[in-house]
Amino acid sequence: MADDLMSRVKAAVLFPFGLLQVVTGKKDFRGPVLGSERLNRKGLHVWRVKTTARITDWRRGKLKHLVSDVERAFFAENGYMERRNLLPDAEFKALVAEVEALKAPAREMREGRAVTRRIPLTPDVLANSPVLRSFLKSEKWTGPIRYAGGFNVEPVLSIQTIFGEPTAKPGEKDPQTDLHMDTFHSTAKAWFFLYDVPEDEGPFTYVAGSQKLTPRRLAWQKRMSVLASQRRGGGAFRIPAASLKRLHLPEPTKFAVSANTLVVGDTFGFHARGLSVRKSVRVELYASQRPNPFLPFINLDSAWLPFVSGRKEVIGWYFEDWLVRLGLQRLIWRPVGKVSARMALIDQT
Repeated sequence: MADDLMSRVKAAVLFPFGLLQVVTGKKDFRGPVLGSERLNRKGLHVWRVKTTARITDWRRGKLKHLVSDVERAFFAENGYMERRNLLPDAEFKALVAEVEALKAPAREMREGRAVTRRIPLTPDVLANSPVLRSFLKSEKWTGPIRYAGGFNVEPVLSIQTIFGEPTAKPGEKDPQTDLHMDTFHSTAKAWFFLYDVPEDEGPFTYVAGSQKLTPRRLAWQKRMSVLASQRRGGGAFRIPAASLKRLHLPEPTKFAVSANTLVVGDTFGFHARGLSVRKSVRVELYASQRPNPFLPFINLDSAWLPFVSGRKEVIGWYFEDWLVRLGLQRLIWRPVGKVSARMALIDQT
């Protein structure tokens, strides 16, 4: 009886916070409102999906000058943009040489047998990298990211290395190889590949057109939200490749591309990391952009605050460390000291 009373009191206290979460980017289904099976059966999750899509379209309209008419139409149809031979040959070689010479603090995350290494591109790291610093300010790079995300703000930036390995045993599968959406709203991620990406060494894959809110996609979103409410699960929904036909979607496109290629994707669409049949190393400049999707403002940027510009990735890690110390979260991104992008893994455990 006492436990039941305490549960009711706790639910009443948390309810106002749960209501506020409805108009934020929070994606999991563990709260009293977002995780309500009854509300999601009535369409709460679908309302969030449709509302943020309309707001994103409005913001993108304000940023349409950042990409060409052809790219804009292609992105609306397919959910991604691709720019090959982005830089002149001499400039690209100079950029790669700077990245190869750079050694800076990094962190790594293991998923199955795959390891992701990120070197945040902070002001300190860029101080001695003039070519890289100039490139990151170039509209060739920033324009597609800002348009796809619908925000004229600084993205999270890093040099990213993916150390891939074939799955050898049950339980060692890289979860990123399952087709999934990142969250309930449009977000932008970008990969500028610094080396050729073979088709059998874990290329980025994307289901063209899967970002569109068709009646079938919305019905699927509602069904998944109800299931997630029952399980109190996360919001990065997975979809088996065999189920794509039910949504009238094509097979995934594999970005087995040459070096000097930029790919920008709306990761509300279904995407995954391709399978690697051997040990592989993929190096890229990586960016992501995910402000509150309900914001109608295109220019509201935390980078305006002191010490934030160029440090968004690092600040996120500081918060993670703080939660780990409080016992509220396990450590995901492990510090590995100063390394280069292609330096071999120091600790395989």
